[in-house]
Amino acid sequence: MTIKSLLRWIDAKDVEWFRRAARGHAPELDKTLPRLSRAANKSVLWMAIAALLGLVGGRFGRRAAARGLLSIGISSAIANGPLKYASRRPRPLIDDVPVVRRLSRAPRSTSFPSGHSASAFAFAVGASLEMPYLAPALGPLAGAVAFSRIYTGVHYPSDVIVGSILGSTVALATRSFWPVAPSDQLGPHQVTRVEVESITSGTGLTIVVNMSAGSPLARDLLKPLSEALPEAVIEEVDTDDDDLEAVIERAAEGARVLGVCGGDGSINLAAEVATEHKVPLVVFPGGTLNHLARDIRVEKLDDAVTAMQAGDAIALDVATIADRPFLNTASFGAYPELVDARERLEDRIGKWPALVFALWRVLRKGEPTEVEIDDEPRKIWMIFIGNCRYHPSGFAPAWRERLDDGQLDIRIIDAASWGRTRLIASVLTGRLGRSRIYEQRLASQVKIRSLNGPLRLARDGETFDGPEEFFIEKRAQPLTIYAPVG
Repeated sequence: MTIKSLLRWIDAKDVEWFRRAARGHAPELDKTLPRLSRAANKSVLWMAIAALLGLVGGRFGRRAAARGLLSIGISSAIANGPLKYASRRPRPLIDDVPVVRRLSRAPRSTSFPSGHSASAFAFAVGASLEMPYLAPALGPLAGAVAFSRIYTGVHYPSDVIVGSILGSTVALATRSFWPVAPSDQLGPHQVTRVEVESITSGTGLTIVVNMSAGSPLARDLLKPLSEALPEAVIEEVDTDDDDLEAVIERAAEGARVLGVCGGDGSINLAAEVATEHKVPLVVFPGGTLNHLARDIRVEKLDDAVTAMQAGDAIALDVATIADRPFLNTASFGAYPELVDARERLEDRIGKWPALVFALWRVLRKGEPTEVEIDDEPRKIWMIFIGNCRYHPSGFAPAWRERLDDGQLDIRIIDAASWGRTRLIASVLTGRLGRSRIYEQRLASQVKIRSLNGPLRLARDGETFDGPEEFFIEKRAQPLTIYAPVG
């Protein structure tokens, strides 16, 4: 059988199966499936589910939503772009479909493959990679959306089958450049426990709440904080960083335990002050991403309160870049440009749209940075510095096994031999971690000297102007921080 005869056979079977489905009688589906099909137009159904996951699903929910929407974006671009253009297959004849099943507005694009099916399975598989227990709900929902495209008469079965396979394949392929973080790895496996006093009602505790943190969480926590810790002193700050630092400094002077409610930037300030005053720190997640809080398994207020009541605390390494402390990551090169570009736009168009636009702009216009790293001249696109070793390898670090290993995780994207186009292609195909331009090593100290004047630096998502020459290193004294142990 030749390829042409095989395609003709498939086409004939497609028409036969379509007509059989059209002749089927299922009154209970005549209203449900058309509505479901319309709900999936422009991926509105999946964006609504993603929003819900982001609001109530915690870190895993946000990752599931992001991976699902990313998978939709890629699969939709492939299905509705080159594949539809190449096939140019006409839509099925609607005459075979009962009027009650038909959509109020028939699609005008070509039929092969089904973009709705591709998006449905892209989201279902992508989200389920991060949260496997979503699969029993999202899988049948995606299948129902795909079947609705046949039932309403706008697609042949093969359109739907190929679209579903495409979406699933794209979602699975995202693991090549964005590894799935296993749930049992999202926190340190080994910690050094520190003996501290237990805090039950808040006596001796002063909490500084940054009211201008990246999300409404800080404001929402005020009442629960007062109820859970009635004897704690709570200071509210809604001003700039200088005033926040001054309030934290004043709070630490008279406290046995210093607390902070805010994002990673606020926690960095509090960590510096707590280390200087030799008092334990307790954090209440009130920012947008709360990287440190999630790494020490403080996802909500109750986690921190329970740790204080049990007297559970751990030792946490403190790293510095140009003498500024950071607890998670630091960087220079393209990343500070990305953050600055995002912050200039986020008040006008929102944080996530601003991030997408900023990423596009940096990838299109960004220039390499010329520096000396430990006296070796280098031309780099970006450098990532992790406080302790991150996993997995490659340029998508997600978790740490320890928070006190004394190491800096250095990851460099070299610009000496590869241009922007090859860099982007390497990232998208998941080959960056195995390419010649990528370098990864562990160190306890790194010396940096810029060859083109002072550098723009970033630490834990916040940028600042750095000097021409500086060190990235670990401080000798760790931070004592309340966190669930075990």
